[in-house]
Amino acid sequence: MSLSERLNNQQAGSVVGGTALLPPVGQTAPAGGSTQAANSAPTPPRHDPAAAELRHRVHQLLIDELGPILFDNRLSEDDLRRRVNEQLQAAVALERVPLSAADKARLIQDVTDDILGYGPIDCLLREEAVTEIMVNGPDRVFVERNGKLTKDPNVRFLDEDHVRRVIDKIVSAIGRRIDESTPMVDARLPDGSRVNAVIAPLAIGGPFLTIRKFSADPLQIEDLIRFGSVNVHAAEFLQACILGRLNGVVSGGTGSGKTTMLNVLSSFIPDDERIVTVEDAKELQLHQEHVLSMESRPSNVEGRGEVTIRDLVKNC
Repeated sequence: MSLSERLNNQQAGSVVGGTALLPPVGQTAPAGGSTQAANSAPTPPRHDPAAAELRHRVHQLLIDELGPILFDNRLSEDDLRRRVNEQLQAAVALERVPLSAADKARLIQDVTDDILGYGPIDCLLREEAVTEIMVNGPDRVFVERNGKLTKDPNVRFLDEDHVRRVIDKIVSAIGRRIDESTPMVDARLPDGSRVNAVIAPLAIGGPFLTIRKFSADPLQIEDLIRFGSVNVHAAEFLQACILGRLNGVVSGGTGSGKTTMLNVLSSFIPDDERIVTVEDAKELQLHQEHVLSMESRPSNVEGRGEVTIRDLVKNC
């Protein structure tokens, strides 16, 4: 189907779809909207030393109890979450610390996020309006929502080690590393969101962690036309260039939309073609069936094993 036909068939007023995200397990109601018993103690801040120590003890009890189960790929996410929640309830009961319902729910949620997710920023990753997360230190987390950058006072890590553990979890999942000899790394989350991390000695007051989230539904050419980013004639010209197998270069500054444009251009490639992508960290979201994605690899601790983009292009 030609671009013009696709545009003509598109229903008026359609919007970019998004997946509704489920609220996290045990999440409490927002401030001002919940009702607590008169004798319930106020929920302590996340940086309260006593709360941090309790959280650390419960976290360790859970690790000791579950052990390798946490990394068993044979367990489904639902089964693993159920096992973690059961052990969390038991661990909290063993502590015999008087906790209000809100305190207990927050403790369970925080430890669950640490074990199964990415700690304090897990709630931000689930929030659809958030497009970028910037951790400038344990207690300095900035968030971009709908194009506006603000500091989030409700999201903070326990300390620098806590930030480092989250970074290690992200980079190790894709076979990369970050240490004093390699203090910078580009990585990605399972959903393709782009991650950049910098640690000491380069990061002063860090570690620093930046996550640029990707939309669950990539933009299509119709969306760019509706937004005014490109007109119909330019879109038809770009489609003709792809179908005509012409070479092209997409360039621009950080956040200018290069990946979005590449995703849109790739949608013009016929389904009977073979597509090979080469990237530093996988970002492209191609929906054709015959797609091979390759990712460069840094050297190991011995300085060996590096595979550059140039190597991958030669292989192509």
